[in-house]
Amino acid sequence: MSGKRAVGAATRGTVMDAIRELGYRPNIVARNLRTRRSHMIAVVVPDITNPFYAVLTRGLADAVDAAGHGTYVCNTDGQHDRERKFFQDAMDRGVDGIVFASGETASQVMFGEVDQQTPIICIGAQLDHPLCDAVIPDDETGSRAAGSFLASRGYQRIAMIQGPPHYGVSRTAGFRSAMQAAKRKVPAELMVRGNWTRKGGYEAMKTLMALKVRPDAVFCANDLMAIGALDVAHELGLSVPQDVAIVGFDDVDAATIVTPHLTTVRNPAYEAGGTAGDLLMSRMSGRYTGAGRTVVLPCPLIERGTA
Repeated sequence: MSGKRAVGAATRGTVMDAIRELGYRPNIVARNLRTRRSHMIAVVVPDITNPFYAVLTRGLADAVDAAGHGTYVCNTDGQHDRERKFFQDAMDRGVDGIVFASGETASQVMFGEVDQQTPIICIGAQLDHPLCDAVIPDDETGSRAAGSFLASRGYQRIAMIQGPPHYGVSRTAGFRSAMQAAKRKVPAELMVRGNWTRKGGYEAMKTLMALKVRPDAVFCANDLMAIGALDVAHELGLSVPQDVAIVGFDDVDAATIVTPHLTTVRNPAYEAGGTAGDLLMSRMSGRYTGAGRTVVLPCPLIERGTA
């Protein structure tokens, strides 16, 4: 049944016929106890409804599937107590590895007594763990490119819809760096926050559009909030990008469904998941046993119709 031993064709046929007749299935729990491997990878994400994390998980699953590993997803809503709970649950289940996709750029979450032998891949941050590798999308450079692009197009009053406090810090840093280089002032009223959702972007854009002097361009820290901002522009009868330009971040599939198509920064979700899977497999197979590695993925600007 394992396919790892030489067995005659006739014998194999007889055994497989018996398996089909009896409806036999191997006892996975017993096999795992014997091999001390669960063949499962836990994926801890802040919001499973965000298409970015769905694509990331698909990239991971494709990378580990060939080696016979499955994945299960833990949704935390960005709550640190739930992150800790899922980490402990994953350890208790004896997973072979964990991929932690924190929405927080510099996570300070403490996970208590975790198994120091379980490989962890952190996407977007680095954890204090001897077997932790990191996959870091270059958010800051991508955001700087977005801000510089808007300034180069002649926009003067450029606003930003950020993520929640402590999240997306590098995206804000990149945007501020671009504004400083372009000699654009960014008063506090132009720096508003959303909650990564379309509704959050909608509400933040309403705040910006209610200002006595509206911004002529808005950089959003993710595409869902950018789509919410685009909703407000349409409601107000504004032409995009003539009346207000909008740039997002992530390049989710919906970016090419909205009208106009969204100018955005590509956050390589599938590649991040695939890279995380490759790093995990190299540790789980014993091919790599060294210190934590960091892989940085570029985030290029994708010019479309909203800016």
